[in-house]
Amino acid sequence: MGTPESSKSEELCTELLQSQTGVTSTSIESVTQNLRLQVFGVLHWVVSLGLILAIDFLLKKAFAAASIEFPSALFGMFCIFSVLIILDYAEPSAAVAFEKFFEPGIIFIQRWLPLFYVPYLVVLPLSLKDIPASSAIKICFIVVGGWLATVCVTGLTAIGVRKAVKTELIDAEPMEKPSPFSSIEVWAWTGVLLISFAASLVFPTALGTRARTYLPFLLASTVLGYMIGSGLPSSLKKVFHPIIFCAASAELAAIALGFLSKSGLDAVLGYYLTNSSSNPGAGDILMGFLGSVILSFAFSMFKQRKLVKRHAAEIFTSVIISTIFSLYSTAIVGRLLALEPSLTVSILPRCITVALALSIVSFFEGANASVTAAAVVVTGLVGANFVQSTLDKLRLRDPIARGIATASSSHGLGTAALSANEPEALPFCAIAYALNGIFGSILCSIPAFRQSLLAVIG
Repeated sequence: MGTPESSKSEELCTELLQSQTGVTSTSIESVTQNLRLQVFGVLHWVVSLGLILAIDFLLKKAFAAASIEFPSALFGMFCIFSVLIILDYAEPSAAVAFEKFFEPGIIFIQRWLPLFYVPYLVVLPLSLKDIPASSAIKICFIVVGGWLATVCVTGLTAIGVRKAVKTELIDAEPMEKPSPFSSIEVWAWTGVLLISFAASLVFPTALGTRARTYLPFLLASTVLGYMIGSGLPSSLKKVFHPIIFCAASAELAAIALGFLSKSGLDAVLGYYLTNSSSNPGAGDILMGFLGSVILSFAFSMFKQRKLVKRHAAEIFTSVIISTIFSLYSTAIVGRLLALEPSLTVSILPRCITVALALSIVSFFEGANASVTAAAVVVTGLVGANFVQSTLDKLRLRDPIARGIATASSSHGLGTAALSANEPEALPFCAIAYALNGIFGSILCSIPAFRQSLLAVIG
């Protein structure tokens, strides 16, 4: 409800527009209403996303102050999920309202999710300098072979439990897919890219430091790479996955900036990801969303709570076995191949989403976060390209088994590839995708479990 003054002002504006343009009152009211809805939608998005980021930030500060090693975002996810379950039990309409309030922020996170994985891939050249070629080959063997083994173990476990419990499959809650990128978004980021590139060359310390000054250009090159890569034909995506296209775009931008500014590629990559909150680079901004990704798991699991309850035996048994198998098989094969212990530790969470894989390796000393991120992304890319044909060859037709096997072995990238052709498997992918990381984080937060992994690694 507006004040009498505002209502009178609207009437006068309406009369003026009618007299000058001939537009009817109904048309003006419609335009005004649409404008209000758009403004409200933007404000709703800003507030919901801002609160998610604020919760993540405050939890990190609190856990750091208390010297708690457990991932703060994972604790936050449990809290949000508990609140939703309690509200759903006490007052279902309140749970729905709570979920709807955060929906714009969750949709934003899901739409841009792969982009948050990219920074460590972009700076990978800095991390690979000290890794021998023989070690890199061993890592590739473990990642690809481990992915195949995990698909087989998880899928066959799910089928075995399915046959034992004989629970009938029912329709799941529909899951909304992120909207494609518009031409306006592409042109807007192109403008940012060109303007910031010129500014970075002419005024390299305009924002105080090179990292902050280069931030808009390097961020725009990363975002544009992802947007353009996402719009490629499906046949090309098998070769140039959006994440690869995105990382290549940022890498080329860094090469160009390093060459023209005469600072060199290594220096620019150092500015891309500084790991400093007081002097952030483009990569630091993107990595800052990883905690919110974990928090968003609470909403995806709550949405599919009926499915989780109905198929708890298949889901939990398969995911727990898959997580344990993935961690220990990586440790065992790493030792058999005589891979350096620090590198074996770095690729332990190869089947867990980057958001939690980085938290897991932080429990271990000497791990290389860039190698971790690269191993996770490569695992996802292998799954995105080969998981469907592999499941077909294994004769796994059940959507529950296919969904769980895909998410547990190939996390988000494999999930996106499978769900594009098999939407019935998407809910099970989403559940397993979240639970796989959760179980892995919980297990690795237990000192005795970590010690057993280290003992295997040697």
